Amino acid sequence: MARPSARTTAASGARSTSKRPAPEKATPTRQSKRSRTTPAKHTYAEPDSNEDENDKSTSSDEGNEDDSGSDFSDGDAEDPTPESPSEVTDSDDNVTTPQTSGRGQRAKHAKQISLPVHKKKSKEKELWEPGSRLEVGTQVIIKKPKAREAGDTPYTDHSIHPNTMLFLRDIAANNDRQWLKLHDPDYRMALQDFNSFLEKLTDQITSIDETIPELPVKDIIFRIYRDVRFSKDQTPYKTHFSAAWSRTGRKGPYAAYYVQVKPGGGSFVGGGLWQPEANALSLIRRDIDRKPHKIKRVLNNPGVRKAFFGGIGDGEKKAVEAFVNQSSNKETALKNHPKGYEKDHKDIELLRLRSFTLGTRLPDHEIVGAKGLDRIVQLVGDMVPFITYLNSVVMPDEETDDSDDSNGEEDEEDEDVEADD
Repeated sequence: MARPSARTTAASGARSTSKRPAPEKATPTRQSKRSRTTPAKHTYAEPDSNEDENDKSTSSDEGNEDDSGSDFSDGDAEDPTPESPSEVTDSDDNVTTPQTSGRGQRAKHAKQISLPVHKKKSKEKELWEPGSRLEVGTQVIIKKPKAREAGDTPYTDHSIHPNTMLFLRDIAANNDRQWLKLHDPDYRMALQDFNSFLEKLTDQITSIDETIPELPVKDIIFRIYRDVRFSKDQTPYKTHFSAAWSRTGRKGPYAAYYVQVKPGGGSFVGGGLWQPEANALSLIRRDIDRKPHKIKRVLNNPGVRKAFFGGIGDGEKKAVEAFVNQSSNKETALKNHPKGYEKDHKDIELLRLRSFTLGTRLPDHEIVGAKGLDRIVQLVGDMVPFITYLNSVVMPDEETDDSDDSNGEEDEEDEDVEADD
């Protein structure tokens, strides 16, 4: 076979190394970086385009110009810093990432940002209810309710003011939350008057009964709000002010002094144990069974008979009968004999009791004024022997218990000597 000539090889080599002209084709348009970063539209995309959304946002901003008459809008116009995170996102999207690259669209977008905020006063009328007779811009001034004036009688710490009784009369006739809200100044003034009176009364009671400590008013006063959870009467407020003094304040196992201020002769001063717990009641009945002379001697005290029994004559039998007929004692007493005691017990009337209290009602003229404090202190002083006896039985002190036992043994020895004689 004949070998190809070197010329042919050289020609082919030269022909292979030479640059061949590129075919003429359409020159592609150069894309900008922004259009290159814009994602391509897919066939499953929503029918609305980004340009339509931009037009919608522009039209919505132009439409919202009518609502820019509020104070909130004025504050935004003065302070360009957005208030909420959502506003930050919207402003960044509109400024830094325009959705199309045309010059006209950029100019339109810039125009959108620089639109001024206008107020449209025509829509201010919509803030008023239809048929309102007040014109736009009319100022309505509502006077704040004030408490009653003191009148000729000044407020003092050692007396109950007549306005306090007037407030209690009003709340009895208007026992409603809405009414009390409208008359809150009267309530605050009446409560302050009663609290200052309690402070002076506490000083007197602690000096009469040394077992009563000096407690703050909040520990002795009862709230005006009623507990209506298990009551048929759903009125929310009490119609009186009240407080109680014991070794532990208004609460606790000890016998207490009780004061209630209520108009219309409903004021009350009393004390004792009202329906005590089973253990305390058992101790009192046990003491009555074993040493009945102790409670009879207390009930026959001249001060107790005069203050709480209508001034009856001397005699333990009369005193016991008057004590049993006290309203709070009689209403809670057993109809039959208590368990563990015979029907024909000599002191069965006292053993049937479930409450051991003393009390008397006071007319308004004795509770209001300068003489009210002295009258209450006098009644509390008459109750001291009774309260002391109950506490010595229910919560006895060691010294008191020993002395009572020794006195009881001496009395029994005297009775034995008289029997021998």
